[in-house]
Amino acid sequence: MPVNPMNRREFVQKSAVTGAAVAVAGTAAAPAAQAVGRGSEKAPETWSFSILGTTDLHSHVFDWDYYDDAAYSDKAGNSVGVARVATLVKQQRAAKGEGHVLLVDAGDIIQGTSLAYYFARVDPITGTDGKRGPEHPMAVAMNAMRYDAAALGNHEFNYGIEVLRKFEQQCRFPLLGANALDAKTLRPAFQPYTVKRICVPGAPDIKVGILGLTNPGIALWDKDNVSGRMVFPGLVEQAKKYVPRLRALGCDVVFLTDHSGLDGSTSYGDALPYVENASNLVAAQVPGIDAILVGHTHVEVSSYTVRNEETGEEVLLSEPYCWGYRLTVFDFDLELHHGQWKVTSKKAQTLNPNTVDEDPEIKKLLEADHELVVKYVNTAVGTCAEDLSAAESCWKDVPVMDFIHEVQMKTVAAGLPTSDAALPLISVAAPFSRTAAIPAGSVTIKDIAGLYIYDNTLYGKKLTGAQLKDYLEYAARYYHQVPAGTAVDTATLTNANNFWDYMYDTAAGVSYDIDIAQAEGSRIKNLTYNGAAVTDDQVFVVAVNNYRANGGSGYPHIALADIAYSSTNEIRQLMIDYVTSTGVLDPADFAVTNWKLTQAGTAVF
Repeated sequence: MPVNPMNRREFVQKSAVTGAAVAVAGTAAAPAAQAVGRGSEKAPETWSFSILGTTDLHSHVFDWDYYDDAAYSDKAGNSVGVARVATLVKQQRAAKGEGHVLLVDAGDIIQGTSLAYYFARVDPITGTDGKRGPEHPMAVAMNAMRYDAAALGNHEFNYGIEVLRKFEQQCRFPLLGANALDAKTLRPAFQPYTVKRICVPGAPDIKVGILGLTNPGIALWDKDNVSGRMVFPGLVEQAKKYVPRLRALGCDVVFLTDHSGLDGSTSYGDALPYVENASNLVAAQVPGIDAILVGHTHVEVSSYTVRNEETGEEVLLSEPYCWGYRLTVFDFDLELHHGQWKVTSKKAQTLNPNTVDEDPEIKKLLEADHELVVKYVNTAVGTCAEDLSAAESCWKDVPVMDFIHEVQMKTVAAGLPTSDAALPLISVAAPFSRTAAIPAGSVTIKDIAGLYIYDNTLYGKKLTGAQLKDYLEYAARYYHQVPAGTAVDTATLTNANNFWDYMYDTAAGVSYDIDIAQAEGSRIKNLTYNGAAVTDDQVFVVAVNNYRANGGSGYPHIALADIAYSSTNEIRQLMIDYVTSTGVLDPADFAVTNWKLTQAGTAVF
C-alpha cells in the first residue's frame, strides 16, 4: 500500500556494516521562550528536544481486538494501537516544534495479532507465486508517523529472516541491532546505530546517537530461524563497544533503545551466558549513556534512574508498557559550552493515548488492510458441540486445553519415525489466555486464534521419566504454597516466582497430582502412565512448542533433549486444520481429566 510521500523525512544512510547514519530531524523553529530564530544575531546558548518512545507494539494498529472482533477493552480502560499514539505524537510535535522531536521504538513490531499473522502467512509481504507482496501495515503506519529508528525485538524473528528483511526494506527508518551479528563473520547483520542531527539556528547541530540492542534470547526462542545464520551476544558487551564509538563521532547525546527489561532477570536460566533483561546493567556498567528506552517485559515504568558505576552519572530509563498502551516522552535540556552541547537536565514520563482519537491519516491508510483481516478471522471452519472456556485453565484440567493437547499429540504421532513410534507419547502446553473461549455453534479462526495466541511451531522431544518429573515440578513453581487446612483463593494462587501463565505447562497423556501444600520441588504426586507408575528410565516423546523446546522459560532438560519430530507449521494452524477436517469440535472426542490440584492429598477442586 503506498504511503503519502509528504510524510517522508529526509535522511542519509551510510553502510549498515559501519552502522553510521545521519538524518535531518526537522527545521521548524524552536519555541520563542527557548531559542532565538534563524534571523537572530546571537546564537542560542540553550536548547531542548524530546525523544518519544514506543515498544512492543506487536502489530496493534487500531484500537481493536481481533480475537473478540470488537473494540479493545480492559478493566484499566486502556486503548491499543499506533493510530491513537500517532495523535499524541502529532500533539508533541505541534507543541515543541518539528525539529525538537525524535520518535523511536524498542522492538517487537511484526508479531502478536491476527493482522501480523495475515501479512506474514496468509498474504505475506514477501509475495507468493512470483507476485510482489503487500506493504506491511506496521511499515505503512510507522513510515507515516516518521519514526527515526526502531530496535529489533525477539518476535521480529518469529516468521523467519526473509519476512524480517522484507519488512526492513519497507521501513523508511533503520531497524537497529548492535548485538545481532552474522554467525560467520561476526559483523553486524543489521545497522547498529544511527546519528540524528537536531538543527539549532546559529549554533552547532546537536548530534544524537541512537544505539539499538536486541535480546540474546533470540538464539533460543527462534533457534530454528537463526541457528547458523545469526548470533546474539550480550547487551552490556556490545554497548561497551558502540557507546564509545558514538561519543568519538561527536554525539552530544547517546540514547539507547533496548529490547530488554530493566530488572536484570533471565527466564532461560543458564542456557545462555547473557542476561535477558539487562537494560539496568547496561546503564550501570557502560559509561556515556544519557537515557534508555526499555522494552520486552510489557510493563509501565514512567521514569527510572540508574547511577553509572564508573562516572556516577545518572542514566534515565523508561518503558512505555506495550501494544500502544503508553507513549514515553524523554525531555532533554542542553547548554552550549565552548562549542559543544552538554545535557543539563532530563526527565521522562508516559502519556496515555486513551484520551485522544485515532489519527485520521493512519485510519485512511490502513482501513482496507484492517477489513481484510477482520474478514479472515471471522471465517468459519467448523462447529463446536458445547461451550469451551479457558477461564479456569490455570488451576483445573479443562476440555479446551485438552483440545490443544489432542492436536499436538496427533500431529507428532503421525510424524514420528518408525524407531520412535512405539514410545509413549504425551503433550505439554500452557494456558495462554484465561479469557479465551470457543462458543457452541460456529467456530471461526478468531475463536481458535484467541486460544492459541502465539505463532509457535511443534516439536517432539524425548525425556526420561525422571526428567519428566523434574519438568512438571518446575511447572508447579507456578503455584503459591497453601498449607493444608488453609482456604485456596484462585485470585492469589497462581503466578508465584513471577511465573506467568504463558510459562506454566500442563501435561496430557500422563496422570498426576500437584500438591500445593508441599514445598517447591516436592509437589508432583502419583505420576502414572496408563495406570502404572512412571519409572525414572522410561522414555517418553513429549509434544511441545518450539519456544519451550528451545529453552524458553528455563524448563529443565527439554532444550538438550533428543528431537524425535519437528515441524514448521504453526500449532494454531494445526488446530484450525483439525476443526476443518473433523467438522465438529466435540470434547467427548478428547477431553480427559488427568491432573488435579491437591492439599496434602485431598483434591482442591
